[in-house]
Amino acid sequence: MRSLKKNFSRGIVRANPIFILLLGLCPALAVSTSLDNAVGMTGAFTFVLLAANIIVSLLREQIPDRVRIPVFIVIIATLVTIVDLMLQGFVPVLSESLGMFIPLIVVNCIILARAEAFASKNGMIDSIADAVGIGVGFGLAMLSISLVRQLFGTGSLDLFGRHLFTIPPLADNPVVFFLLPMGAFFVVGILLALFRWMGVSRSE
Repeated sequence: MRSLKKNFSRGIVRANPIFILLLGLCPALAVSTSLDNAVGMTGAFTFVLLAANIIVSLLREQIPDRVRIPVFIVIIATLVTIVDLMLQGFVPVLSESLGMFIPLIVVNCIILARAEAFASKNGMIDSIADAVGIGVGFGLAMLSISLVRQLFGTGSLDLFGRHLFTIPPLADNPVVFFLLPMGAFFVVGILLALFRWMGVSRSE
């Protein structure tokens, strides 16, 4: 039980993929302009990571070492294709908003790294705990970045068509800078600095 708790909690703070490991920054910078995108990307990412970890952990003794990386990529690519088609079929607006960053999950170094470094060496239960922890950490990072960018960039917060609240001064004079690529780098930099200031460091 202690190992499961450790495997789960590690990915949230001390091995947070974005703020500590600095992995997966491409979607964090590109699609974090709204909470909708953050939730959609987190769901797609977590599904692929969890399913990949389960499959790799179950097949780890049957996969020859010399071809393990190509096999991992084929597994991840298959899962990403499933997610991409499901988004296109059931939530086309979100699929269009996330664009090419859904197919790019195939080459997301977080997922391949967890398959190689963890799932291929551990059992299914531990691999599930690891994937869920990393997914939660990724989601919290995406939501934090999107919250700041959407709030300051538009002056209001909306989630899947539901209006949450508005800040009148910002709604009248939004800081559009936060919705631009430069704003993404600025917000991520501030949050990275905050993590360092809090004394959070990398932990394996």
